Amino acid sequence: MKALRSRDNPVVRQLTALAHSARERKKAGLTVLDGVHLVDAYRHARGAPRQVAIAESAIQRDDVRAVLQGLDDRTLVSLPDAFFRDISSLDTPSHVVALVETPVAKPVPVDATVLVLEDVQDPGNVGSLLRSAAAAGVTEVLTSRATAFCWSPKVLRAAQGAHFSLNIVEGADPVAWLATYAGRSLALVAQAQGVASLYASNLNGPVAFLLGNEGAGLSEALRRAATAQATLPMPGRIESLNVAAAGAICLFEMVRQRTK
Repeated sequence: MKALRSRDNPVVRQLTALAHSARERKKAGLTVLDGVHLVDAYRHARGAPRQVAIAESAIQRDDVRAVLQGLDDRTLVSLPDAFFRDISSLDTPSHVVALVETPVAKPVPVDATVLVLEDVQDPGNVGSLLRSAAAAGVTEVLTSRATAFCWSPKVLRAAQGAHFSLNIVEGADPVAWLATYAGRSLALVAQAQGVASLYASNLNGPVAFLLGNEGAGLSEALRRAATAQATLPMPGRIESLNVAAAGAICLFEMVRQRTK
């Protein structure tokens, strides 16, 4: 393991730039994983990271040693703890970050069950939705251009490793994509007269769950393109649910119906 002690070192400069710039991450096709849990999740799902940086004070920690076991020593560097304030996106800087290639998405199968996010802008919501999709066994995710970048540090942190079991297609046109989709599409909308309850919807077989922006909901064009619309019955005095909570309910109602 090589010890780096200058902030001007190319490795340190690259990690710092990638950690704080979505443009740099997209340009380089690289992602920074912040923290032992994400690095461990990546290793189990995808293999060895390209580069791993460890804080000097954490080298002998059991959890750190476990996640580094078996890695090529040439890919490991140690840094002074102070450097992690520049690299880590956490309020309390982590002790391990890894640099990995951002996975290249594959086309979404026309007969898969899919989570479709249209202009969901909060990184925490996007990450939570990815985590719910992975937990529900949904492996295909499609997002619009205005949806938060799925490989940003905040989305990665909220998803807690879910990314590595998903195929995430970003920057898509959901309306155009639906024209090619062979399954049913279900637009989740606010309560309105004539809109059926989610619990009355048949979620067996291929389904595309359409979830929209936190404030505006789904666009009119996507609602019209959907096979059906559904709403969540809410007897309480609340107008709507957080999109991440609503999406989790949809996904696990699907699980309930398919595991009767």
